[in-house]
Amino acid sequence: METLKFKSNIKCTGCLQKVTPHLDSTEGIESWEVDLKNPEKVLTVQGSGITEEQVREAIQKAGYSVETIN
Repeated sequence: METLKFKSNIKCTGCLQKVTPHLDSTEGIESWEVDLKNPEKVLTVQGSGITEEQVREAIQKAGYSVETIN
């Protein structure tokens, strides 16, 4: 299982509700969470065979953006 981390502009529970269907329907994602208490609103995604681009596309479809954390 891989773990990917991103800085995001997902700021509140309403934002989480908007991205949930997009992330939940992305093949390969097994779990994900956004740390709303972190100033960078870190999105952590765990899955198998998932790419940064797939996560980025899912978030963009919901109207948000992410930046990879190395």
